[in-house]
Amino acid sequence: MIPSDQSDRAVVVGIATRNRVDVLRKSIQSALQQSYRPLRVAVIDDASTDQTAYVGDEFTTVSWTRWQYGQGYIRARNHMMMTATDDYYVSLDDDAWFVQGDEIAIAVDFLERWPKVAAVAFDILSPDCPHMVPRGKAVSVAMFVGCGHVLRLSAVKEMGGYVESPGLYGGEEKDLCIRLIDAGYQIVKFDGVHVWHDKSSLARDLADQHRSGVCNDLAFVLRRTPLGLIIPSLIWKISKHLVFSLRAGLLISCLKGFVKFGASANRVWCTRHPVRLSTLSRFRVLSKVVG
Repeated sequence: MIPSDQSDRAVVVGIATRNRVDVLRKSIQSALQQSYRPLRVAVIDDASTDQTAYVGDEFTTVSWTRWQYGQGYIRARNHMMMTATDDYYVSLDDDAWFVQGDEIAIAVDFLERWPKVAAVAFDILSPDCPHMVPRGKAVSVAMFVGCGHVLRLSAVKEMGGYVESPGLYGGEEKDLCIRLIDAGYQIVKFDGVHVWHDKSSLARDLADQHRSGVCNDLAFVLRRTPLGLIIPSLIWKISKHLVFSLRAGLLISCLKGFVKFGASANRVWCTRHPVRLSTLSRFRVLSKVVG
């Protein structure tokens, strides 16, 4: 079925950015060049210190918000989603862009036909995975990748958006997806419907991201795992992180992540809302799907 480029369903492409002025332009241009209508593009400049503030003058049709103090991309995405009156939210990283021009039309067409699908994950290309594959059918998966996906805003608002974790980076997609699955929604991925993620090194501290990711992964276990499985799940996760970090030369960052998790455990426990055991089992099965 050929997707329609026109619909009565409104779409917003949200881009949270900080200090990536050069690649940001390409991200915005690729969104504006999408075939789907009606579509608007919204950017939140999270207190950039480069020339990002001036990019808004080049794109007069883009909704532009500048925050004077950095609040992080999760708060920026939540703000764009929770205040939007649109039907669908397309998340696009500031160093990512669409490849062919019809990706949003394909996703929205599918979402309109399948109301229990809450998210469509695009097929992500990157410098370490650059090869395009033919377009295929949608398959159920456990989660989407943050740099490029479409969300049904009614479902996201039902969930309350992303839940903030102790670390600034990592794990928010996993947490939202398992809550959506627990609520009876599906996540799907289209092979060959591509978004390029440039993985810009600008404004990235890999050691800090690893520390944050370790902390947030453990917070996810504490927050979402059924009570009887918390201790064995934490032990398993800690051992996995130690092995990976030793091999990757990131042991110090990993240990700092453990410390940060320990310091925030009481606060995370207060936000605990575990999913059903059947949801956890389904999530693990779907995580093995190679889309």
